[in-house]
Amino acid sequence: MSEIAVDDSVKNFIIQNGQDYRICTSCSGPVMLPVSLKSPKSSDIVIKVGSNTLYISRVQARYIRKVTTDMIYDPNVGMSCSYYPGL
Repeated sequence: MSEIAVDDSVKNFIIQNGQDYRICTSCSGPVMLPVSLKSPKSSDIVIKVGSNTLYISRVQARYIRKVTTDMIYDPNVGMSCSYYPGL
């Protein structure tokens, strides 16, 4: 598995928000959620971003080469996905 790049804009987002995030699977592809909504797993890929951590699910790590801003969950848009009711 090759190294996964993280856009500078995503790094800035994580640092500005001061919390850890996880890339996981949604109905429409990879989504970046705070770990308060989706806890990391021991099998996740771990990437340090400043003093925070970005976890990437082993499933998604097989398919993505770069973490981009379109993966950031937007609570104003929500997700129409039964995996995450209420989001």
